[in-house]
Amino acid sequence: MGKPVVGEVVVLPFPQTNLQAGKRRPALVVATLTGDDLILCQITTQTRSDAYSIPLVATDFEHGRLAVDSFIRPNRLFTVEHSVILYAAAKVTEAGGKRRQAAAAPCQAEGSNQCGR
Repeated sequence: MGKPVVGEVVVLPFPQTNLQAGKRRPALVVATLTGDDLILCQITTQTRSDAYSIPLVATDFEHGRLAVDSFIRPNRLFTVEHSVILYAAAKVTEAGGKRRQAAAAPCQAEGSNQCGR
């Protein structure tokens, strides 16, 4: 598999807190870095009562899909080497990506207290 691109939903093994092999989980590629690294954002099916969670539904995908409607967690970012990615499950549409950015905008504004900061 080649290096994933921004907007792809990829699946990778998330380690358990005891560092044992974990479950396969989806994540959204938010940036590609020089070399082999990517910045990913956690995706969950669990509804959160915080201001960070952004809905991700079937109509947000250009191709592929997730089994159930989910939530992007922009406050849960991490860096990985692309070789740990198991596969790409979907790609967010350009319109879906713009909607996601608009929903996250209050969290990104400098000095914003819109997201519990």
